[in-house]
Amino acid sequence: MHTPPTYRVIFTDLRSDRVIDTLPVTGVSLDDYIGKVGRLTGGVPIPNRDLAARARAALIPGRTGVWVERGRDLWWGGILWTTQLATDARGYLSAQIQCGGWESYLYRRVLFDTQLAEQADQFDIVRGLIDYAQSTPGGDIGLTYDTHTSGVARDRTYLRYDHHTIGDLIDDLAAVEGGFEWRVASYRDADGRRVKHLTLGHPIIQAGAADVVLNYPGPIVAYTWPTDATAKANAWQSRGASTNRNQAADSYPLMSPVLVDQADIDAGWPRLDGTSDYTTVERQATVDAHARADWTAARAPVTVPEITVRPGGVISPALLGATVRIRIRDLWHPVPLDARYRVVGMTVTPPERGRPETARLFLEAT
Repeated sequence: MHTPPTYRVIFTDLRSDRVIDTLPVTGVSLDDYIGKVGRLTGGVPIPNRDLAARARAALIPGRTGVWVERGRDLWWGGILWTTQLATDARGYLSAQIQCGGWESYLYRRVLFDTQLAEQADQFDIVRGLIDYAQSTPGGDIGLTYDTHTSGVARDRTYLRYDHHTIGDLIDDLAAVEGGFEWRVASYRDADGRRVKHLTLGHPIIQAGAADVVLNYPGPIVAYTWPTDATAKANAWQSRGASTNRNQAADSYPLMSPVLVDQADIDAGWPRLDGTSDYTTVERQATVDAHARADWTAARAPVTVPEITVRPGGVISPALLGATVRIRIRDLWHPVPLDARYRVVGMTVTPPERGRPETARLFLEAT
C-alpha cells in the first residue's frame, strides 16, 4: 500500500532562521512561480491551551519565517504575513494563516537613498539592490546569491524621492527589452542548511538538462487549456517621466514611438492598442526599450496551460524553469498534441483524509 508523503511546516524567526516550532497545519495549499510571488494558505487547529500557547509564540505576522518540508526535501519557503482566528459553528478554534514567498519581503522594503549605476550588468544592479535592503539594521533576512552576469549593461538612476520598493525596481529592470527573470528558491545546501537563494536567469530561468515526458491519459490526470486575447495588442506606446524642469512651461512626458505589427493586421487581426507607464524613467532609450518588450509580450493571445499530476519523483518545485514534453490524445486532439513547454508555476495540495496529493503545473510555450 502506498504511504502518503509526510509534510511538515516549520516556523522560524525570520531574521535568524532559528526554529520556533513545528505546528500542524490543515487545508494547506502552496504555490511557487517564476515572475510572481508564491503563496501558502492553511489553518492551524487550536484544540487545547497548550497548542494555543505554542501558536501564539510562533505565529507572529511579519517576523515569522515559514518552511515546508515534504519528506526530507524543502518544497517551499516564505513569510507569515496574516493570521485570522476563527471558530466554526461547533466551537472549534483555528488560526488561518496566509504567507508570501521570500520575494514578498522585497516589496515591503523602500529605497530611501539614491542609487546610481553606469554601464553595470543588470544582475549586478539587482544584487546591489538586495545588498542595500540587507545592509540596513534589521534588514538582513538571509537572502543569498551567486555572482554570474547576464552580459547586458544598464544605466540606472534610482532617486530616493520616488519611494519605490526594491521588488518593484527589480521587476521594472527585468521587464525592459533584453531583461531577465528572477525568483527566490528554497532548498537545503550540501550541509543541510536551509537556503533562501536569489535565482536570476537571462533571458529566462532554465532548469534541468533533459525533458520530462508527461502523457494524457497517464501521469497527467487533468488539464486546462485557456486562450485569452483580452490583453493582446498589436499596436503599442509607452510613456515615461516628464523631463521638463521649467515650471513656467508646459510639461509633457517622454513617449515611445507607436509600434504597430502590420503583418498581424494584414493577416486579418483587428487593430488592438495597448499602453504602459514608466513614470520614473527619464531616458528616451529606456522608455523605447520598455515599449518594445511590452509590445512583444502583448502580440500573442495569452495561453497558460495547466496540467494536474501526482507529485513525487521528478515532479517537485525544482521543476520550475524546466522543459516538459506534453503529449495529449483525446477528442480535441485526434492528432495527438506533442509539444514542449516550460514550467513557470506550480500549486501543490498535500494529502489529507479523502484528498489525494496533487500538483498543478503552469506552462509556457517554448
